Amino acid sequence: MGLEFTNLIELEEMARAKVPRSAFDYIAGGSDDEVSLRRNREAYSHWALRPRVLVDVSRRDTSTTVLGERVSMPVLVAPTAFHGLVHPEGELATARGTAEAGTIMVASTLATRSLDEIAAVGSAPRWFQLYIVKDRAFTETLVRRAEKAGYRALCVTVDAALVGRRERDVRNAFSIPVDLAVRNLEEAGAGRLPPAQKGRSALADYWEKVLDASNTWKSIEWLRSISSLPVVLKGIMTAEDAEIAVEHGAEGIVVSNHGGRQLDGTLGTLDALPDVVAGVKGRAELYIDGGVRRGTDVLKALALGAKAVLVGRPVLYGLALGGADGVRAVLERLRTEFDLALGLVGKPTVSSVDRSIVHRISET
Repeated sequence: MGLEFTNLIELEEMARAKVPRSAFDYIAGGSDDEVSLRRNREAYSHWALRPRVLVDVSRRDTSTTVLGERVSMPVLVAPTAFHGLVHPEGELATARGTAEAGTIMVASTLATRSLDEIAAVGSAPRWFQLYIVKDRAFTETLVRRAEKAGYRALCVTVDAALVGRRERDVRNAFSIPVDLAVRNLEEAGAGRLPPAQKGRSALADYWEKVLDASNTWKSIEWLRSISSLPVVLKGIMTAEDAEIAVEHGAEGIVVSNHGGRQLDGTLGTLDALPDVVAGVKGRAELYIDGGVRRGTDVLKALALGAKAVLVGRPVLYGLALGGADGVRAVLERLRTEFDLALGLVGKPTVSSVDRSIVHRISET
């Protein structure tokens, strides 16, 4: 029997009961007071749906395209680190479940399986999430490996010049077990996190040494000069940065505050989306992550201008509870809810969804 759950919110509580506290808090937590984390979810309550009636919705189609690739639904798997924390097959199981659901997985630089191993699991399209780290030669090596392995796009995280202070990880002295490694960084001698140390996050200590706080828009120019893969910039929250991103050739933008794990006190991503839409002016595809838990959330994001949403934490919960089948079940739950929402709002296809079906309401 497969993983049984009613909704993704319930799934989180199921995962909390199974996953060790340090690992669960690492996945579920945010930075500082976790205001950004909460606002991501709350933002969806700021927008009400305006359903149309007496529309023929007897046939509905949840499929769409992202960067020209056909997917079964406008829901992608966001890049998240250390899947091996919650399942022995780690990212390999995530890749299988995502492929079975007919959509795209964005594989993380901080995976516990290498980008080559992940790519070898089936033939479904995948993107590679990239950090432009201090060692540019090694960054280029990762890009070349992604190209050779058949990844279809580079999803570049741009909101991590420094590491946000994630206090749950500090309290738990978070590290990863000695049998796990950051496989993609082993060649650079950075495959292992330091051991746990009371009152410190081993990940923060490790990652501060790898990240390049001197990155600028010239770094994106450099990346585009060495690769012909489409570049998607993840971590943009303003119209100003969105406009600059387009000017620097970004084919896609993910409106993201890193799941509330970097700068605390930002807008929720759905509330930031209209501003980014205004900056892009249709010149690049827009995606959004953070707080998506319902099919109606997907619908609202599309109505406000997103091409698709990316989902992170629920996928890890599904992985923890059911492996590849759990990942597929999470994505299928969202697809089923989104299909129902399309019918009830009177928009039978993804392409028919527009701004007219949402209305901004008071936050109080």
